[in-house]
Amino acid sequence: MNVPACPPSRIHGDIAARGARIDFSVNVATSTPSWLIDALTSEIANLAAYPDADRLAAAEELIAEYHGVPPDYVMLLAGAAEGFVLLPHLPTTHPTIIHPGFSEPDIIFTDAGRPVDRVILPEPFTVLPSISDDADLVVIGNPTNPTGVLWGTDDLLDLDDGRRFVVVDEAFIDVVGEEHSVIPQVPIHPRLIVLRSLTKTWAIAGLRVGYMVADPDIVLGPLRRWRPHWPIGTLQIAAAEAVFTHGVTTLPEHRSQLLADREAMLRQLATVGWLPVSDSRAPFVLVRPGDLSPDQARTRYRKLMAHGIALRRCDTFPGLGWNYFRLAVRKKPQVDSLITALKE
Repeated sequence: MNVPACPPSRIHGDIAARGARIDFSVNVATSTPSWLIDALTSEIANLAAYPDADRLAAAEELIAEYHGVPPDYVMLLAGAAEGFVLLPHLPTTHPTIIHPGFSEPDIIFTDAGRPVDRVILPEPFTVLPSISDDADLVVIGNPTNPTGVLWGTDDLLDLDDGRRFVVVDEAFIDVVGEEHSVIPQVPIHPRLIVLRSLTKTWAIAGLRVGYMVADPDIVLGPLRRWRPHWPIGTLQIAAAEAVFTHGVTTLPEHRSQLLADREAMLRQLATVGWLPVSDSRAPFVLVRPGDLSPDQARTRYRKLMAHGIALRRCDTFPGLGWNYFRLAVRKKPQVDSLITALKE
């Protein structure tokens, strides 16, 4: 299996997953729920019309009601990634990114000509150091990708000094539990920004749906001016409607299954000496590949790729290297295949 050439900073899980027989690289659920497919299919006949602005506003109101915030605090996005692209339009000059973490905001601010201060956390990635007083925007994931570390609300709010923007990437928190979200704190902290994704849990990466929760005057109003006239399509609106009318009712079962699958996968990985380096609460785990050196781990990665098994390499995450891999949580048959390949 050939992997397309790509600058290291632009390597994401989908690069390795292309053509893979078994995919541990992409941390997206493996199948789209039937109720969501039905909701999207029912909209196909309506695609000749432009997206309905009133329907978009109603979908945002539905999301706001779920989170208990005013409707004007929610902005539906073409994926959480769009939210990151909009961030450089905020009045900031010294962004700080907590790493290891999702690399896209680091790249986006750098491309926008804003020097990024990288705060690299040591293992087990659970202690936040002090942030420079110069930092006027801080980005942190909760749970963090790729470590899966879940931060407490107090840890995150401590980053808010009343002057800087604090951006919390909650792309995976729906499968952890809404009680861990800082969204209820947004109306109290006007520079707190939360990004959420519908891509991961509901397996709609090809559709691009997410949302931002933030102060309507300080954040959302200024950012809306940089969006196109029809920023969200009809299918994206329909997906949001379906998730927040039906999908959210299935989350408790989803969380229980994820916990069972993650624990089972970790037990299987332990039999070959692949052990977690952090206490992941996410639908993925960060592991060390036994006692392999970075060069040996890279060779093992290539051999697995040749067998059609894709892992997420971690040398592209600041603070990590080839002696780490991120594995999306998968079912026992897929994990069995990985274990068999590792024993060869």
